[in-house]
Formats: sequence, C-alpha cells, structure tokens
Amino acid sequence: MRRMFIASTLVCFAAAAAGAQTKVTGTAQCGKPDPQHAIPVGDRPDHSLGVEQLKCTWTKPMEIGGDKSKDGVSTATNEVSGNSFRAHGFHVATMESGDKYFVWYQGTGELKEGALQSQKGNWGFTGGSGKLKGIKGKGTYTCVPSGDTVTCEIEGEYQLAK
Repeated sequence: MRRMFIASTLVCFAAAAAGAQTKVTGTAQCGKPDPQHAIPVGDRPDHSLGVEQLKCTWTKPMEIGGDKSKDGVSTATNEVSGNSFRAHGFHVATMESGDKYFVWYQGTGELKEGALQSQKGNWGFTGGSGKLKGIKGKGTYTCVPSGDTVTCEIEGEYQLAK
C-alpha cells in the first residue's frame, strides 16, 4: 500500500516560457512518502483514505523560458479501494533560478498486493513566483514504479503572463 501512494507525486509537473502556448515535457523521479498516513474507512477491509508528502527530482528537467526544473514536493490525498486508487494533490517545483511553480493534479492508478503498478492523470498550473508568476497551462502524466522510486513522465503546455 505504501508504494502505491508514491505515485501520487505525480507528479511533479509543469513548466513555462513566454507568449503563446509552448509544449513541454519532463521526467520526475519521486522517493518514498514521508510522512504518510492511511486510515481505514470501515465499510470494507480494502477501503482507506490517506495523505502523504514526497520529494521529487527532475531527471529530465522541464525547460521553462531558459530555466530548468530542479526538484519539488508533492502533497496528496488518496482513496484506495481494492486494487485501484484515486489521487488528488498539489506539487511545488523549484527551478534552477529559485523561481517556483505550483500545480494541482488528479489521477487514478492500479495496485497489485498494495504495490503501485501504474498511475495516470491530469495537471494544471495554479501559479508561480518570480518569472513564473501568472503561468497558465495544463497537461497529463503517467507514473510507473522503478525500484524503490516512482518515475513520472509529464507532458503538456504552458504560457507565461505578459
């Protein structure tokens, strides 16, 4: 069950540049959640609600107006029901310059014996700091386990404020 929550990172997302919508891609690798809490709902044995926070590193940074994503923190809630789950969270990413962007994300995933098999979903910018203030855009993500970590492929588009 613990490994399934790792995927909620997802999602460490996004990017930025100027002008019209600009395509963006990146790869984030996220570690084990810390902290992580799960509480059984009580209506059936395989139904629980959880909250977690994880740290991520961009192994293939998202380039945003000449700046690159470096790392981030995802905070999420999860509902687990049997071998599937739904995640909703927020990610705060830090660029090499120190600017930050903020993203919401939501998705669904599959588990096997409590371990993450896959997760996919959508994301969108909620804001940013410095040159990323007023950033807009959205995209999709897909996450899969990779040893003790989770690797998330992110793609989408963005537009910086004028």
